[in-house]
Amino acid sequence: MNQVEMGVRRFGRVNWLGLYTLASREISRFVVVWTQTLLAPLVTAGLFLMIFNIAIGPRRGDVMGVPFIEFLAPGILMMAVIQNSFANTSSSLVISKVQGNIVDTLMPPLAPLELVLGYLAGGVARGLFVASAISVGLWLTLGIGISHPVWALVFVTLGGVFLGAVGVIAGIFANKFDQMAAITNFIVTPLAFLSGTFYSVQALPPVLETFTRLNPIFYLIDGARFGLIGVSDSNPWLGLAVVSGACAVLIFAAWQMIRTGYRLKT
Repeated sequence: MNQVEMGVRRFGRVNWLGLYTLASREISRFVVVWTQTLLAPLVTAGLFLMIFNIAIGPRRGDVMGVPFIEFLAPGILMMAVIQNSFANTSSSLVISKVQGNIVDTLMPPLAPLELVLGYLAGGVARGLFVASAISVGLWLTLGIGISHPVWALVFVTLGGVFLGAVGVIAGIFANKFDQMAAITNFIVTPLAFLSGTFYSVQALPPVLETFTRLNPIFYLIDGARFGLIGVSDSNPWLGLAVVSGACAVLIFAAWQMIRTGYRLKT
């Protein structure tokens, strides 16, 4: 009887079953605690909109030809998407490393790219769930529909991929929760807030406008704004190119870190 050589991949070019299993696990992680992962972002987004509307909405004129609250809503939606996508992938990896069971993910016959895609599937799915819930809330409370559904879906998905990949990289790098907190507080949050969420970049001084346009999250916010209310600071095709390129770079970096076992294998 012929024996299969050790190390030979027996699942074809892609281990679809393993990839599906990992993706299902990552999705199940946030579904089972939906009040924390899905309901809480909806409440937070509602509070943001209510506070801004009460504080400055009545005195604020139109922005880019639309009421301030309508201008603000897509940015709040995208912020919730990217924060939750980042949290899903990064927390999964850090918890596994802290609890010492990361080996359970590394040992199955999954290629490095399959591992990256499995984690990203969870981050993107959580982002889409959050975006759907907030979109329904915006429609019911403010009457904000979706001007360009395809563009909205594309940028929300890319937002999940982009911050999901950042979360994979951060989760691999961080060995403790305080290291992850530092990455969140000093990198992710500033980039998210300084991205045109609460203002149009046309109102910024030239230097700050240039800096903002170098931030890929700006194009995610701007693309979501175009998808929901039909206005934007930049051409959505430019945003699509910038964010797609950034996603490719981040996925490659995550793949390289897993392939080499960086901070994963002793």
